[in-house]
Amino acid sequence: MNRREIIKQLGIVPVAGSFLASESLFGNPLSESPPYILDPLSPDKNIYESIGVETIINCRGTFTILGGSTERPQVLKAMEAASGYFVQYDELANGIGQRLAAITKAPWGMVSAGCAAGLKHVTAACVAGGNPEKLIQIPNLNGLDKTEVIIPRYSRNVYDHAVRNIGVTVIMVETAEELERAINPKTAMIYVNSGRQSETGEPLSLEVISEIAKAKKIPVLLDAAAENLTIPCVHLERGATVVAYSGGKAICGPQCAGLLLGDKELLLSAWQASSPHHGPGRDNKVGKEEMLGMLAAVEAWTTRDHDAEWATWLSWLDEISKKMLKIKGVTTEVQQPQGRSNLAPVLHIKWNPDKLHITGEEIAEEVARNKPRIAIGSRTKDEITSINITPNQMRPGNAKVVANRLYDILSKQRSPRSDKMEAAKVNVTGHWEVEVEFFNSKSTHMLFLEQDGNWIKGTHKSDFSIQEVAGMIEGDDLKLRSDYRIPGNSISYWFSAKASDDTLSGSIYLGEYLTAKFTAKRSAYNEEHKKIVIPGGPPLAT
Repeated sequence: MNRREIIKQLGIVPVAGSFLASESLFGNPLSESPPYILDPLSPDKNIYESIGVETIINCRGTFTILGGSTERPQVLKAMEAASGYFVQYDELANGIGQRLAAITKAPWGMVSAGCAAGLKHVTAACVAGGNPEKLIQIPNLNGLDKTEVIIPRYSRNVYDHAVRNIGVTVIMVETAEELERAINPKTAMIYVNSGRQSETGEPLSLEVISEIAKAKKIPVLLDAAAENLTIPCVHLERGATVVAYSGGKAICGPQCAGLLLGDKELLLSAWQASSPHHGPGRDNKVGKEEMLGMLAAVEAWTTRDHDAEWATWLSWLDEISKKMLKIKGVTTEVQQPQGRSNLAPVLHIKWNPDKLHITGEEIAEEVARNKPRIAIGSRTKDEITSINITPNQMRPGNAKVVANRLYDILSKQRSPRSDKMEAAKVNVTGHWEVEVEFFNSKSTHMLFLEQDGNWIKGTHKSDFSIQEVAGMIEGDDLKLRSDYRIPGNSISYWFSAKASDDTLSGSIYLGEYLTAKFTAKRSAYNEEHKKIVIPGGPPLAT
């Protein structure tokens, strides 16, 4: 194999002074065709299909579960170029920090292993204050001074796990007065999730929070993960100490990188709390390739033609819309949202499901599971159903595929659907002991059910909560749903089972937490009939 072929196979750009990995560390030349290297240039399969994974046309936006965003060409080039060198990471972080400060006009910048990792590192920095003895004690905060984080109730969300991973106690507040009272010597920082209730003019806006915090020297961390980058950063100007962005969303950087902008001293402590340094952040490693890729994404942000990108997105939506309007009964509408977060136009395709005999949810499920696979949104409200298309992560040529696919489904003739349900063959009213089998553990839940014909309601006792459950039964097919909710988090349990008089057996769809199995047995009540006599007063003996 010659030098050119090696470069092509390994994807290494030959630049002056770089290390060309043409031989292993032990001096053995690479074989002609290592069995473990996939060929991304295969004419009949892309690299994902070569391992049995189907690709998806993304009409939903920058969702992590779909891969985030498409990295800019400048990002890919920077990451590839970075792979050919070795550097000292603290020196790299310092160089990137200075460059980010120059580009964004922020005091300092840092690249983390995703936005959530950035939240974790900043929290650790606020708890430890740059003191390594305190840092390596995390998450055991016994004896530490700063152990509490204040979060407005409106900011509680699934990503504040990153803050809680440090072991802090979360103090929730709802008003400025509560915030004033909550701040005490144990307060490490205030975490705010950017959104409508944090906007200027709101009762507990970022400005209000920052004014209170500044007077008491408490840092404010603002989570702006999915926002467009503003230069200079609008949130720093509004009083935030540090602002965190996701690399894999609007900025179109590496999916596994995040961007932190703000106070230099605090970000130096956050860097100390991240990999390669040992401590609570060692598990959030960010590679030199991602660090320089994130820097390249920020550089590219300043030169991208954002108006031209928007116009391209609108043209794709227009192509789909024109195709959909050929179907009688279908209307379309493009909404162009304001603000900074998840900023992209959205095409809403609407119809009456009683006329076309299909719902938006059914179409979304159909295109999600069958080729060509497409991720779209859907909803049904006020006798109108719809699907929605977000174009900012679509690729050239996707619009035609999407338009044709949706047209074929929506224009298909269907018979009116009957609302008549098959009569229930089983009555599941009663008390059920449920054994849930997760991947590597089991739990015992309880179901208390009442059945009225095909419809079921009752109570689901899960591991840590009791919540309402509702569902239906047709023949012996049982379907139930309950929702476990705590501040910032929720888990939906979707039970699907075959029912008999004494047993239920099936699966529990857990959304992003995948699927569990379950079996349930009807519990028999104590049938002893015994009169109860209640004493007429205090006991005369204990």
